[in-house]
Amino acid sequence: HTLMGDNVVIHPSAVIGRSGFGFAADKLGILRLPQLGRVIIEDNVEIGSNTNIDRGSCRDTIIGEATMIDNQVMIGHNVTIGKGCIIVAQAGFAGSTQVGHFVQIGGKAAINGHITIGDGARIAAASAVVKNIKAGQTVMGYPAEDAKEYARKIVLLKKLSKKRDIK
Repeated sequence: HTLMGDNVVIHPSAVIGRSGFGFAADKLGILRLPQLGRVIIEDNVEIGSNTNIDRGSCRDTIIGEATMIDNQVMIGHNVTIGKGCIIVAQAGFAGSTQVGHFVQIGGKAAINGHITIGDGARIAAASAVVKNIKAGQTVMGYPAEDAKEYARKIVLLKKLSKKRDIK
């Protein structure tokens, strides 16, 4: 269920093209939905150890040219990742997320499904992205928001804590 370009490096124990997490519930119980798509890995991609990339359900999961994926990354079905992205360890993508070109994603970042991350965006480590991120935007936090705004809030909380002598 996978098509690969040239110069692709896949490190040990990576799983590529497995059936995605596709289920539907009805009165009779839980039904597995067929996963009919593929994984397409473009040229010069590196995929770290113990990374999982699900094949698409109806369309393909795509990893763009020259993208670097660290160890233990989870990429759900129908995700599209643009070219030249850097994705650090333990980041996870829920299904149908669209990631632009040259995006940087820190370790342990959680990316919600069915959202778009614009070209050149940066997501800090351990952030939880629950809504679309604009091109060039830097976000951090849980839930992720503009990095400067998040940092201002943290400073304000520390000042408030000192004023109130809260420990």
